[in-house]
Amino acid sequence: LIGSLLVGVNTAKALALVYNKPLIPINHVRGHIFSNFLSRVKNEINFPFLTLVASGGHTELIISESLINHRIIGRTRDDAAGEAFDKAARLLNLPYPGGPSIGQAAEKGNPEAYKLPRALSSKTTLDFSFSGLKTATKKQVELLSIKNENLSNKQRNDLAASFQAAVVDSLISKVLLASKKFGCKSICLAGGVAANRRLREAFIQIAEENGLKFYFPDTEYCTDNAAMIASAATPIYLENKGQSWYDVNTQRQPAL
Repeated sequence: LIGSLLVGVNTAKALALVYNKPLIPINHVRGHIFSNFLSRVKNEINFPFLTLVASGGHTELIISESLINHRIIGRTRDDAAGEAFDKAARLLNLPYPGGPSIGQAAEKGNPEAYKLPRALSSKTTLDFSFSGLKTATKKQVELLSIKNENLSNKQRNDLAASFQAAVVDSLISKVLLASKKFGCKSICLAGGVAANRRLREAFIQIAEENGLKFYFPDTEYCTDNAAMIASAATPIYLENKGQSWYDVNTQRQPAL
């Protein structure tokens, strides 16, 4: 999406110059982290804290050591969690976006009906992988379709529940591993997938069981929004006394 980024950056430069306002470049993943501060005071979450950003384009584990310093410690090696939900929904003939539609179908299904893989389950990595889960779901759909031509509502709901359980298990296992490795007592959830009800419930449970504090943004702030970008820009603005970055350019993999 480099074309749209170039247009956006140059438009922002022009507006900043015309209105004499500081220009602060913000990685939108950093914005997702700060979506957790929109409904609470910033000193409520203790440093260092761990954030799982799960969306259509990102699945990353990020350690925040201050309001300024953030470090990626794990990421998906293929599909993002939200992308996997979208692809699975397409396989199950459920509407886009896949997260909400699979979540609704899963509420009526059995999460143990089908045995689907949890990739990279080893405790030696904090990375994620969802391509194998997508392939396993595709094969299961094909197998059921051969037998019955079309999936029944029960089969669709059971597959949705089993798929969702596999994604949730994978995300939670890595968050727990990272929180123990880096000594984080506060964990945050962010990104579009953070709106998934089952994922929130699972995080609340594991947080209670492991003595962790768990935070997540209001649903309206889970997807990309301007408020989270302003929230992320504020500490940078204060730290640099209103400095402006008029020479900012686009990067394919900008630092947090």
